[in-house]
Amino acid sequence: MTTRARTAKQIGAIVRRERRRQGLTQAQLGDSIGLRQATVSKLESGEPATQLRTLLDALTALSLEIIIDDRSKSANADLEQLF
Repeated sequence: MTTRARTAKQIGAIVRRERRRQGLTQAQLGDSIGLRQATVSKLESGEPATQLRTLLDALTALSLEIIIDDRSKSANADLEQLF
């Protein structure tokens, strides 16, 4: 399944949804990548100061990846409705 995201909040929502789907708590995901639960919470809420390495570590732990593609023609409002 491919999910598009254009904002930090949308990426955080994807991480949260997948973490929950896998039955993990924020603390469990944090433990698996060497981060505190509070850091996972900030990532999921789209905090602007989240480091790229933190995001990549979380995606790896959840068996997700980033795919860079040309921006689609769909309106931002349409994309916002997905979350």
